[in-house]
Amino acid sequence: MINVGIIGGSGYTAGELIRILMYHPNVNIDFVYSTTNAGKPLSVAHHDLLGDIEMDFTDVLNPDVNVLFLCLGHGRSVSFLEENKFAGHTKIIDLGNDFRLNKDANFDGKEFIYGLPELNKTAIKKAQFIANPGCFATAIQLALLPLAKNELLKNDVHVNATTGSTGAGVSPSETTHFSWRSNNMSHYKAFDHQHLGEINQSINQLQADYSNELLFIPNRGDFARGIFATLYTTIEESLDEIVAKYEDFYKNEPFVTVTTTNINMKQVVQTNKCIISLTKSGNRVLITSIIDNLTKGAAGQAIQNMNLMFGLPETTGLHLKPSGF
Repeated sequence: MINVGIIGGSGYTAGELIRILMYHPNVNIDFVYSTTNAGKPLSVAHHDLLGDIEMDFTDVLNPDVNVLFLCLGHGRSVSFLEENKFAGHTKIIDLGNDFRLNKDANFDGKEFIYGLPELNKTAIKKAQFIANPGCFATAIQLALLPLAKNELLKNDVHVNATTGSTGAGVSPSETTHFSWRSNNMSHYKAFDHQHLGEINQSINQLQADYSNELLFIPNRGDFARGIFATLYTTIEESLDEIVAKYEDFYKNEPFVTVTTTNINMKQVVQTNKCIISLTKSGNRVLITSIIDNLTKGAAGQAIQNMNLMFGLPETTGLHLKPSGF
């Protein structure tokens, strides 16, 4: 069994990790660390776990766990790892943004591999330390990587993507308050979202000469979870040629499905799937990419990475079903 520790256990991402890992056939949850809830049942923060798992939060670390998931929020993983040491064999998967960029990947003798399985699977299998991708970054990269692989990105890419309220984290704010979010919509960080760095980095990994702009408008949606992203750019190849390239790129990727049908977000919510729909109008290709921001965009992808790191089939524990109504 893989003994797992979870740091920052009271947030949405940690809750999603617990829900999936407690049914994972190869995992034992050793501890869930939370200084604010130490000694209290997990169900105090994650109400849906009531009756499913008898376990309390703790403020005591086991430094000898097999794998550690860091769910601390952006910018806090570095300080945590500076203050707390773990066994030499402990694998670490960081769900924050501290180590995603190449310039930040080396920390205290640890080499963090960017954990997008569809891009870096071989390196992930050999890795001890993983920087889990961001949620918007996952949806957008999966939409664009087949084009980059075939050096078809030759123009600006326009991206409009809407995420649910859980993407903002569990701490309340003005824009997550029900009375503000309900029946409402807004954009934020237009053209300047923090995920652009990792997206461009991955594109350049496959198409080094791409230097055009990703014009990204992130939106807040009137729903709890999920990402619905639409992207368009100019490409001369026919739709059939483009679809063939996507199908070839993802032919061995169990969580990515390519289609030309119209898709909706409920097809992926509460799963580790990404569905990509392709259409073409004139010389513009429209790419729609949908994921669950908490699962494929965070906890599910982290578990997919864990499976690869421990030599398990990457789908282990991740056979999750969406609800269409």
